[in-house]
Amino acid sequence: MEYLTLLLFERMGILLIVTFMITRTSQFRYFLDRGKGFGQGLLYSVFFGFVSIAGTYAGVTVGPDGFSSAFLTGALAGNEAMADSALIGIIVAGLLGGAWVGTGAGLLSGLHSAWMGGLTGLPDLFISPLVGLISGFIARFFAEERVIAPVKALFISVFPPIVAMGALLIVHESSADAIRIVDMIGVPMVIANSIGVGILVVMIQAAISEEERAAALETQRALHIAELVLPYLKQGLTYTTAGATADLLLRELRADAVAVTDTERILAYAGISPKHRVKGEPIQTYVSQIALLTGEIQVTRTKEQIQPHHPALGAAIVIPFRSGGKVAGLIKLYFQSMRQIRPVEEALARGLSKLISIQLDMAIAEQLRGHMKDAELKALQAQINPHFLFNTLNAIVTLIRIDPDTARRVTVKLGSYLRMNLTMMQSALVPLEQELEHLQAYLGILQIRFEEKLSVQLWCDPGLETVRIPPSTLQPLVENCIQHGFKGKTDTGKISIACKRMQQGVHIVITDNGSGFDERKLDQLGAMPLPSSGSTGLGLHNVNQRLIHLFGTGAGLRFANVPDGGARIEFTIPSPNPV
Repeated sequence: MEYLTLLLFERMGILLIVTFMITRTSQFRYFLDRGKGFGQGLLYSVFFGFVSIAGTYAGVTVGPDGFSSAFLTGALAGNEAMADSALIGIIVAGLLGGAWVGTGAGLLSGLHSAWMGGLTGLPDLFISPLVGLISGFIARFFAEERVIAPVKALFISVFPPIVAMGALLIVHESSADAIRIVDMIGVPMVIANSIGVGILVVMIQAAISEEERAAALETQRALHIAELVLPYLKQGLTYTTAGATADLLLRELRADAVAVTDTERILAYAGISPKHRVKGEPIQTYVSQIALLTGEIQVTRTKEQIQPHHPALGAAIVIPFRSGGKVAGLIKLYFQSMRQIRPVEEALARGLSKLISIQLDMAIAEQLRGHMKDAELKALQAQINPHFLFNTLNAIVTLIRIDPDTARRVTVKLGSYLRMNLTMMQSALVPLEQELEHLQAYLGILQIRFEEKLSVQLWCDPGLETVRIPPSTLQPLVENCIQHGFKGKTDTGKISIACKRMQQGVHIVITDNGSGFDERKLDQLGAMPLPSSGSTGLGLHNVNQRLIHLFGTGAGLRFANVPDGGARIEFTIPSPNPV
């Protein structure tokens, strides 16, 4: 018995080595990754059925005179039997593929055993499918595991050989030959088959684990490739950007050729040289049209559905990508053989399609946000206080009758102010020096109108001329002092403007000796327009929003009343901020 056990282990070892070599092939990985539909289940049954038949041929013939170690035994005599590893393939088929896959593998193995004959032929015909069926039902208890644990599989596989020995005794009515055979091969078969099942499950687990690691790596590659491709596709689909994308994909992927298209024509091709010019060729194939229409990845395994046609190319993956919710183009990966398109390649294609589409949508959203922000800033900058304009025009009309020279000077200064205002509105930021010139043009008009009733002091630390500030920031703040701070005031209105260098940036403070702010509205100033206060609320709100948009909430306006009377508005332009 010990010698027979060792001989079975030796034969089983050869079988497992061959099986291990099969599990290392890409075809076996492809086989494991397919969904278990009817066709795939049939392939499982046939594959493990042949593993079982190989286990039979790798067995040992046992007869009345002992056993024979000859390989590839043919038909058996009526008093002979096989001590083999046939149950390994059947049990694993049931545990991996389910009840009907195990039954199919068992039926194929059982028919082979019946053909060989001997004492074990007829019992195996019935027992082998039953073992596959039971193994499949047992696998349901471990449905949460993709592959049953090797220790569990080893424990489960102890019982089928015992059942097989029982069936042998039942079929042959416990004849002397049957009892003798069971005594000789029972224990060796239990040991060999159970250990063999455990080892084969470990092999399959290793193959699946490697495939999962490969899929994870491909997902990471998809993200990396999408990041590399995005800078080109963000510039729009042109012949130049498509060509750079095709070259990059050919370098990064395992494809034999790559094409990039828009929704109408092929823009670029890289890889195995086609027989004719491809660039600009209209999209013609059915699978490409379906991909453009549905936005779903298409796989073709026929030469007729490949464009451009090349005799060396036999399969392709057509990957649509979206921009703004619509299919914007296709990336085509060409392969010489359909066997090169494994589940890993399909997973990579799906990942590329989603990642490129998402990143293009994010790029569009980012551009739209930028355009909206620019449009909002332009709208805020374009706000000119109509009261100032109307009051100045009315003053000019009055001065034309009583003081034409002064009217002429005011008109020139107003034209200069408006021209400067339009020029400055072209930029989101202007030098502080230019902003102060704009303010002085405004004050020049007011001082002509108000004469000695307005006094303005301006101080700016040296070296701050190049600091950038939103255009028309200071003028609305000074206008607020004049229009609302000095409202009803009879004595001279005084305004002080100080631009000082501080550690955190440029600090600008505007103070006046007017009536100050309404204490009840201090918290609302700048945060929202205040219709009840006329243009004051709107002007302060516009300035505040521009500062926050460009520099953050820390640069917003801060309002306070001066203890001796008057108001103070201050803000800080963060540093560094050169032109």
